[in-house]
Formats: sequence, structure tokens, C-alpha cells
Amino acid sequence: MLASAIGFTAMTSLIKVLGSDYPAALQTFYRSAAGLAILLPMILRDVRGAFRTTRLGILLFRSGAGTVAMILSFYAFQKLPLAEANALSFTRTLWLVPLAFFILRESLGGWRIGAALVGFAGVCVMLAPGFGQGGHGFGMAQFAALASAALFAMTITGMKVMTRDHSPFVLLVYAAVLGVVFSIPPALFVWAWPTWPDFLLLCLMGILGTITQGCYIKGMQIGDAAAMAPIDYTRLVFTAFVGFVVFAEVPTWTTLLGALIVVVSTLVITWREQRAGRLEREMRERELDQPAN
Repeated sequence: MLASAIGFTAMTSLIKVLGSDYPAALQTFYRSAAGLAILLPMILRDVRGAFRTTRLGILLFRSGAGTVAMILSFYAFQKLPLAEANALSFTRTLWLVPLAFFILRESLGGWRIGAALVGFAGVCVMLAPGFGQGGHGFGMAQFAALASAALFAMTITGMKVMTRDHSPFVLLVYAAVLGVVFSIPPALFVWAWPTWPDFLLLCLMGILGTITQGCYIKGMQIGDAAAMAPIDYTRLVFTAFVGFVVFAEVPTWTTLLGALIVVVSTLVITWREQRAGRLEREMRERELDQPAN
């Protein structure tokens, strides 16, 4: 998980460095193409198995939403200070709360609802124009960051549905292939042939994104989500440090305060979800252990 945080920081730094010459849509294409290139050898070993699905419609929607989310996210990292863009990206956990209720039909306790409301209050602190002479206000870049977080939350919700009868590898394959397909049209509108040095940096950005995703998935597989979440939030520290050293970005106190509120609220949501899941598993185990009458 720590490797994922470091890789994410390196990737977003490249997004910002290359942002002046290569728009977010074009960067998204290179990110998707790099992911597909890495998966291609594994796909060729079992082409039929890699594309086996009975829910193509959901996969198409999930990949389309993911592509738009990535474009908006890259735009936000190009335009906003790294620390602020990163803090706003963590609101995906807050968006998962209403999506879990309306789509997955999960029951919401007072803790989850309250933590989500507090988290969105933290977002308001970050975006409050002139609040304590520190806020940046709400502009297109801030909207892009929040919209991308909401769309990423939708893709996560879709993944929860799909993992019931699809392997993680199949989901990765469809995300990579459809990501390339969906990113081509917007990339063509802003297409620019990169120089060789920039081409290598774009490829590196895509490879880092794929490695970051792989490390994140592996970390969540081998570790408890409630324990892994605080490590994932080290991204805030890394991006704030790189933003200050490389891009001379000094986070405002409202950004820091709002980010702290968002982080604490999402940690509470993660902890409560893990606790509820653990209690549910223990209850099922007790029912199975009871002798039949």
C-alpha cells in the first residue's frame, strides 16, 4: 500500500509536468494504453477466459464512467495544487455512502451518514472562497475533482456487483481494453504528437498508474481495509511534499483543515463498514455452527 502511495505521487507529478503540452484526455489515452500493454501477454494466454462475461452492459457503463472520471481527475491534478486535488479525490469514499444505499440496497447506520455529512463539510471548508483568506473557491478544476471522485465511486459500486461472478482479472482486462476504446475519441480532439522524451514520460506515467493500481489491489487483498486505509492516506503527505519542493505549492490552512476532516470521516466510514462486515460474518458462522433441530 505504501508503494501504491509513492507510485501515485510520482504519476500525478508527471501529469502536472506534462499538463502544459498534453491535455487530460490525451494523457488518459496513454494511461489506458500502458495498462493494456502490460496485461496483453496474460490476455493472449487465455483470450476466451479473459473476456468471459454475462454482464457486458454493466462493464461498458463502468468503463465509460471510469474513463470520464480519469479525464476529469487528470484535469484537476493539472490545474490544482497537488495536495488539494489529492484531498478532493478522497471524497470517493463519501460518495460511496449514498450509492451503497440506492444501488446496493445496503442499510446505512447513523455513523456512516454522520461521517459522510462531516466529510462533505470538510470539502466546503477546502472550497470556501476567502474563508480565513485561505480558500481558493469553487471553479472548474474543483468541480472536475469532485465529479471524478463521484464517478470513481460509481465504478467501485459496479465492481462490488461484478465481483460476485467475475474474477478480478476479467474486470481488469475489460477496464483496460474499454478504457483504450473510450479514451480514443476525446484524445483525437486534442491530439498532439509528443517528442521522444515526452513520449517516454507519458509511457512512464501510464506504467506508474498501472503499477499503482496493482499495488493498491494487492494491499487490500492481503491486509484489512481498515488497517490499509491510513497507509493510503500517506499520499496526502507525499503529494504535499512534492508540490512544495517541485512546484512551489504551499497548501493553505483551509486545504489542510478540510483535508483532515475528509480523511477522518472516511476513516470512520471504512472502520464502521469493516466492523459491520465482521459482525455479519460472525453471525453467519454461528448460524452454521448451530445443530439442526
